[in-house]
Amino acid sequence: MPAVAVWTPEDGLLGALAPLGLAAASRPCLMVDLDPFGPRYPGSKSLADIVRDGPRREDLSPSRRGIAVLRNGGITAAAAAEVVEALIEGWDRVVLRLPARGSVPPGVPVVPVRLILPGDLYPPQRGPAVYQATPGGLRAPGPGMRLPIPSRATVSALVRGTLPPPSCRWIRAWRRVWGLPWAR
Repeated sequence: MPAVAVWTPEDGLLGALAPLGLAAASRPCLMVDLDPFGPRYPGSKSLADIVRDGPRREDLSPSRRGIAVLRNGGITAAAAAEVVEALIEGWDRVVLRLPARGSVPPGVPVVPVRLILPGDLYPPQRGPAVYQATPGGLRAPGPGMRLPIPSRATVSALVRGTLPPPSCRWIRAWRRVWGLPWAR
């Protein structure tokens, strides 16, 4: 599975960190933000820049073992579709960050990431999902996998644009996602 899309409807912070966690769990990997109003991830280029200037050879394949992050830059997924397809073809693994509300690129499996919260605040997930644990020890409300609560050091590293150590429990837990079947 060379590409997956991550959809996190309830939480902005989890929506910014989940695709980074999944990308960090499978290096080398490219994370592309398809949300025109997404976070200002660090980096010298945006998806909008690559669409405007055309992709270069180094954009289309991994040059190192870490992860590359391509912030959005204010472009819609539809306007960037050709470039996104070329990036998926060139990289071994690609994580697409979807907006909380919006369309899904055709043919790319979607990994729903949901918070485990008490009560029925949000509609239940149909099918499997990745469930982010929260304080309180609640069980996942449906099929899929449960992530541990990330440490402060993990959240701080990802927000600063650095990778947590490979021994990080939260990053290690994301590795399972690459081997699971997700709906397209």
